[in-house]
Amino acid sequence: MERIPLEFFARDTLTVARELLGKYLVRTVADQQITVRITETEAYIGRMDKACHAYGYKRTSRTETLFAQPGTVYIYLIYGMYHCLNFVTEAEGEPAAVLIRGVEPATPADRNALAVVRFGKGYDGLSSYQRKNFLNGPGKLCKGLSLTKAQNGLLLSEDSLYVTDPHDPPQTIKVGKRVGIDYAEEAVDFPWRFYL
Repeated sequence: MERIPLEFFARDTLTVARELLGKYLVRTVADQQITVRITETEAYIGRMDKACHAYGYKRTSRTETLFAQPGTVYIYLIYGMYHCLNFVTEAEGEPAAVLIRGVEPATPADRNALAVVRFGKGYDGLSSYQRKNFLNGPGKLCKGLSLTKAQNGLLLSEDSLYVTDPHDPPQTIKVGKRVGIDYAEEAVDFPWRFYL
């Protein structure tokens, strides 16, 4: 599968959020390549979205990465314990990004590798609770892919993290409200969550 060029991200955020569904995210952890299929995304657009960290072009040390070139990785910490993976979109200087909310292992070998990174044991050794909560949420997918703020600012052209296109677009995309943004006033109702 061919890598997606950084130009893919230099477009409208809602378009990128939709078109990332079904693409593969490839991560190298301890010299091992792990591939996951993107199944859920959310769009955030700073110029008019009160749910975006850089709403109204607010620049802080935390949000500075949102103003970087498209295809830059933006990773932040929530609740003091969970990392969230985002891809910067639109033109440089325009704070916008797509949150990767959900993924699934591309193969059984990838599923096993994710389990080892996340729990220190293969998938077959996981409890039913661990299997049920394996990758259900952005913080859990970051744990499975060993992504932290150390990767904040990385470009998606690096060998350690990039996106590929299987040229097999999903047939049905569901649309809904974003999750966990009750504070965002009218932005709560924006239908900017996309999932398979």
